Amino acid sequence: MSGRHGEEGLGLVTTQRAVVATPEDPLRLARGGVLEHVEVAYETYGTLSPARDNVVLVAHALTGHAHAAGHHGDPTRRGWWDSMIGPGRPVDTDRFFVVSPNLLGGCQGTTGPSSPDPRTGRPYGPDFPELETTDLVAVHRRLLDVLGIGPVHAGVGGSMGGMQVLQWLADEPGRVHRAVLVAATARLTAENMGFSAVAREAITSDPDFHGGRYAEHGVIPARGLKVARMLAHLTYVSAEGLEAKYGREGIESYLQAQGDSFLERFDANTYLVLCRLLDRFDPFADPAFAARVASGGPEVLALSFTSDWRFGTAHSAYLVERLAAAGLPVEHVELASAWGHDSFLLDPPGYHARVAAFLARAVG
Repeated sequence: MSGRHGEEGLGLVTTQRAVVATPEDPLRLARGGVLEHVEVAYETYGTLSPARDNVVLVAHALTGHAHAAGHHGDPTRRGWWDSMIGPGRPVDTDRFFVVSPNLLGGCQGTTGPSSPDPRTGRPYGPDFPELETTDLVAVHRRLLDVLGIGPVHAGVGGSMGGMQVLQWLADEPGRVHRAVLVAATARLTAENMGFSAVAREAITSDPDFHGGRYAEHGVIPARGLKVARMLAHLTYVSAEGLEAKYGREGIESYLQAQGDSFLERFDANTYLVLCRLLDRFDPFADPAFAARVASGGPEVLALSFTSDWRFGTAHSAYLVERLAAAGLPVEHVELASAWGHDSFLLDPPGYHARVAAFLARAVG
């Protein structure tokens, strides 16, 4: 649970862990793999209502983690979506009980390639099974079961988080009553996949990669992972935003700093697993997908940003069109922002108000 609420948002919060798969109840993956032990790192904020009907699930993006709001001891270093979650904020912790889990395959407390393989005691490394988005959702569904939570008032996710929320609507129709999909996509373009391919090549061609078994050699593919992050980060911002904040003189040092900080918190094999998962995500290729979503009757709000060229407005329009054709009440709003794909982490005009109004509808 969270600590004290204050004018500056949530106070001290803690990351918790739960086991959601065991040898007696293993997690069977979409591509045929099996995990006999899965642990999930998660945080919660706010108070669960007696009826357990005020839950908001927050799903994070590619390189995110469970720590979405509040702080871990230093009030100046706050969760990645602290502007969105807290008392009086769009995801209002005076009203909602927020669950923010780290995803399967991650490296921030949830089972992933850097976790010990029960069969060997060594990190899985490249032996970690390939995943699909439905596997990420399966783990979060199990987590809510462990927490004794049934129906969910809303699922909220930005970028890859929105993709997880979209998948959830089809995998367990009716459990998530409303969905907020921010700067999300239902299908990567060839350009998107090209950026991922270059990032993967940077990692796997690093001499310290050792076929993904770098942990056994006591090294990490630092050069390749840094370049991958620098390239990816360029796609998350806009030309206008970069010019305004860093200009021609500051851009290189800015990207260097982004790459260096990434090395301290992220695992290269996790990056590979999740990028390949993203490349394969194409739920509407299944003709029955939209009908399964519609069968649960969720309300859906899709938000996109004018300067986002990674998952821009055309991506949101694509998924909205297919959900609307299945008979769902879907609302799509394009918001003006100069900050590119990363706008979903910020507060461009109208963004937070839209989310707050949508979540506040028909509570109870």
